[in-house]
Amino acid sequence: MKMINISLDCSVSHTDCVLCCRFMEALGPLVGFFTHKRVAPPPPHAYRSVRSMLEAELQRGVVSFDTQTPSGSRTLLRLHRSLLWLQLLLEKLGTEREGRSLGELCRDAYLEVLAPHHPWLVQRAAELVFRAMPDRSAFLQLVCVRTQEEAEPVMRIVVAAIREIHQRTQKELEIRNMLDLP
Repeated sequence: MKMINISLDCSVSHTDCVLCCRFMEALGPLVGFFTHKRVAPPPPHAYRSVRSMLEAELQRGVVSFDTQTPSGSRTLLRLHRSLLWLQLLLEKLGTEREGRSLGELCRDAYLEVLAPHHPWLVQRAAELVFRAMPDRSAFLQLVCVRTQEEAEPVMRIVVAAIREIHQRTQKELEIRNMLDLP
């Protein structure tokens, strides 16, 4: 949990969201399936924040609104959607009592947020992942708690922080009409 909090604190500045991937990576391989982050050489100076990256790519004409072209903006949009999926999952884990499996909660959040953006084959692969999920207690141990009661306050804190990052990124993408990049 300490690693997650440190990563989250390092991800947000007062004026912009920075390094959201670092926070998501701290949550472990569960999130990795949806983020598909590529490792690349350090980006140029213009890529120091979400806002500066979006502006730099728009100015350079890297972003296409009609065809699928590789860009940091497209990758950010996918990470942004994944962050909302994670937020919904953690909200459900923090509020729903025992009974529903982790896989079921993941599936619900996936169907709401990510499935509309994935082709049929990816949706089927995700379904396999949900069936292979560990039980809730194993996931709760990842966030350093033992019981549902201990999880609730931790999840509230983490969800609030994720919501803040998601809202800031949403605003930056909305301003530039980039929420529906191909």
